[in-house]
Amino acid sequence: MSRTAPSWLGWLSAKWAAATAAPTALPVRLGGRGALSASTRPGQVRGFDQPLAWVVVALLLWGLVMVYSASIAMPDNPRFSNYTHTYFLVRHSVWLAISFVACLLAFQIPIVVWEKYAAWLFVVSLVLLIAVLIPGVGKVVYGARRWISVGPFSFQPSELAKFAVLLYAADYMVRKMDVKEKFFQAVTPMALAVAIVGLLLLAEPDMGGFLVIAVIAMGILFLGGVNARMFFLIATILLIAFSLMIALSEWRRERIFAYLDPWSQQYALGKGYQLSHSLIAIGRGEIFGVGLGGSVEKLHWLPEAHTDFLLAVIGEEFGLVGVVLVIGLFLWLTRRIMHIGRQAIAMDRVFAGLVAQGVGIWMGFQSFINMGVNLGALPTKGLTLPLMSYGGSAILVNLIAIAVVLRIDFENRQLMQGGRV
Repeated sequence: MSRTAPSWLGWLSAKWAAATAAPTALPVRLGGRGALSASTRPGQVRGFDQPLAWVVVALLLWGLVMVYSASIAMPDNPRFSNYTHTYFLVRHSVWLAISFVACLLAFQIPIVVWEKYAAWLFVVSLVLLIAVLIPGVGKVVYGARRWISVGPFSFQPSELAKFAVLLYAADYMVRKMDVKEKFFQAVTPMALAVAIVGLLLLAEPDMGGFLVIAVIAMGILFLGGVNARMFFLIATILLIAFSLMIALSEWRRERIFAYLDPWSQQYALGKGYQLSHSLIAIGRGEIFGVGLGGSVEKLHWLPEAHTDFLLAVIGEEFGLVGVVLVIGLFLWLTRRIMHIGRQAIAMDRVFAGLVAQGVGIWMGFQSFINMGVNLGALPTKGLTLPLMSYGGSAILVNLIAIAVVLRIDFENRQLMQGGRV
């Protein structure tokens, strides 16, 4: 035994050394079929940005709980007497399921395909924006014609327009890289496209949607390398245009005055009603809130508690802690998406990088506007809180946009590991 044991130990140690030793030379025939298949095999890629995906899931689930909490008492209102207490919960859950499937499908599409069909998707969005204005096609809610009925559900074309303009602007900047320093050649065609979308949205009317689309387009132009002086000139023109819209519209002027003094006798029961009750809800929450389901303002005091003013219900039920947590999650989400975009641009994937950064601008800006409105820092605007508020078409398009960002991150990792996209 004393003679055979060392030989077995030597054999095992030799096998272990051979198995764990790093290769000392590169394989021959790097251009061969074997090397190509190994470098492009999807199984070697280590997934995608999982923290980003989990933050999105957390926002979706929290939003689902809050939509149920904010809408559970709505059937007590005569306007919604035909609805059950779980009506909005069930519809929101169905939309989440549909959106999850669409998200999985969108993730399978290579970014080069999105780039190829960006202009066509923009055309489709224009057709839908025109169709929604046709009587009998567009559905009127609260005096605004913004929805198209699809069976038991409604679709809002302006949500698709945000995504379509984002893709079109990114594709446009890639095609116009050689003239980006020339103002009229670089900016005029994109400005006309945004102006057409803006006119269609203002006809609905949907000034909030137009504002988000204008900021997305401006952000992509700036990040794409348009001269800073040109950028500030465009920003000035848009600021003047929005100021004129407010000055020439009596009900928009009243919204601004109501925002400045929502407690006045003139506006407390009119244009300032939503804002005043949103502030009451957040004030009642104090630091830790009144507890899940304990909101009083959602009991027919605060209109649109499950959509535009969901954050006010979160503030009442979870307090300052809940509001700060929501703000923190959206801040992290926006920052992470922008990082993925910068990473893609650093790898010379300009279209992919601009698309990711455009989604970051979209999510960050729209959430900022919604939070500002709920907290009384901005005038009332009809914009939902992305990923959380009730709204099927918004959830659907938001998740498709997030899926595209995850696909960009997936392809970035694939390239960094020596693969191809």
